[in-house]
Parts: sequence; structure tokens; C-alpha cells
Amino acid sequence: MRYFPLYIDTSNLSVLLVGAGEVAARKLDLLARTDADIHVVAPQVCDDIADYADSGRIELSGREVVSTDLQDVDLVYIATADNLLNQQLAELAREEGALVNVVDDPDNCDFITPSIVDRGRLVVAVSTAGAAPVFAKDIRGKLEALLPQSLSPLMDFIAEKRHEVQQKHFNPSQRRRFWERFLRNNGERYDSHTITRYQQCFTEEDAFGELLLLQQDVTPKLLPIAIIPWLQRVDLVLQDEVPPQALVELIRRDASRSFEPMADSELLSCWEQGQWVLRITNETEIQRLKAAFPFAKHLRPGAI
Repeated sequence: MRYFPLYIDTSNLSVLLVGAGEVAARKLDLLARTDADIHVVAPQVCDDIADYADSGRIELSGREVVSTDLQDVDLVYIATADNLLNQQLAELAREEGALVNVVDDPDNCDFITPSIVDRGRLVVAVSTAGAAPVFAKDIRGKLEALLPQSLSPLMDFIAEKRHEVQQKHFNPSQRRRFWERFLRNNGERYDSHTITRYQQCFTEEDAFGELLLLQQDVTPKLLPIAIIPWLQRVDLVLQDEVPPQALVELIRRDASRSFEPMADSELLSCWEQGQWVLRITNETEIQRLKAAFPFAKHLRPGAI
């Protein structure tokens, strides 16, 4: 992974955009949604960028860029039509300690701007590391159709209620289970019934957890897509050996992991307490566990 996806707090971020043509305007359309301070420098300015300046959203300097413009900024976007100038400005900006993005020149970028699906607090970024931006935009279009606009007010509602849930559920696992119940009952919509569904989740409790069984030599790409949400809910992974990385990527990242054996009585106790346990082991042990725990779910290619 050459480019690591990282969300930056823009509330105290200083951004310089060199260039004010149509390409620069498209970059500014995204940057203007943030809380960053934005300074645009260019001798000629397109109408869209002029509109941002007229609205007071950006600082605009209608002139050639000078070295002092590159001082005390965090991010620099360079979008001129002069490749040599772009290279020179990029070097000067790096000397001043800024991270640089030269538009349409991924090999000369310290960071790249992904295609973004914006649902308020929910932001999905898609990148091909600069190799195929058209494909990234195609994926973004599919996600735009998949994720409803109602997610934006729903995320605001959840953010508003987080403190209340923290006060009533002191255990992190309990809080996670609460929000899983809420999202399962409410779905992706935000409507007049959302607050009722939220309040009901305080009195509804998941009776038991889950015991998931997975053979250690399984080929991850053959597993049903439907099991991925289950693997993302796992609290504890019990494994005999390190599973393949492709399988690790499917499992909730902050789940606890152990190579220590667990007695059947301990497994039963975890299940009764509402925990989700994933047991990765050999076929013989899986068959024994299926007999001991009829409620266990055997995850295997082509079936659940």
C-alpha cells in the first residue's frame, strides 16, 4: 500500500492552491467543503474560483506565485499548465515543510486526493493510487447510488446520542452491541420513527452471542459474501495458528485474538454473555464443536 488513507482534521489546516483554471476549480470544490483556510494564487482566475472569492470562502491573490506564498502552509496543490514551474514550486514547498500535490502528476505528489462520497459525517474515499482515476470515479458513482442521502442526518443523530449511550453503557462491548441493535432495527433511514427505535434499544438486549466455526485451511475468497458482516462483529478470535492475511482482512480489526485453548464451558459462558466468538481450527475439532454446540454457525464455502 503506497498511499495510506488518512482523514485529517482541517479546522486548523492552511492550504495553498496555485492555479485558478478549471482543473484547480474542481479541486477547490472539494477543499471548500472543509474547514481549512484556503489561499488561491494565480494571475488569471476562472469564474468558479472568482465566485468562491466573492463569497469570502477563500483568499484570492490575482498574481504570480512568490516564494513567501509557500511559507507556513500545510498542504500545497499545484495546478498550473507549466510542468517546469510545477516542479520548481513543488521543490520549494517541500523545503518549507509542506505536503505537495501536483495535479495530474502522481509521481510528483506527497499525497493524492481520492474520489469522495460525502454523506456529512460519513465520508467514503476511493483511490487507485493515481493509476486509474476514471475507475475510481466509476466506483464512486456506484457508492453514490448505494448510500442514501438520509445517512447524513442519521450520522448527526448518532453523534448527538453518543454521550447518552456512553453514560448508560459503561462497557465498550455493550455500547457496540447497542449501536449494532439500533442500526439493525433502524437501517440506513432517518425518519420520524428513528428516535423511537433508538429508545427501544435501551430495553431490548441481545439474548445470546454467536459461536462461529471456520476451518483454518479455508480459501477466503470462496466464502459467501453474506458472512462478512458477521466477521465484522466478532469480539474474540480463537485460532490454532496464524490465519492467512486474506482472512485476517475480513475479521473485525480490534477483535481480541488468542492461541490459548478455551474449554467448552468457557465458550458457553461467552455465548451466554452475548459475545461473538470465532473459532478457527481443523475439521475434526469443528465437527466436535458442532456436536457440542448445535447453535454454532459453521462458515464454509458456498454455505453458512
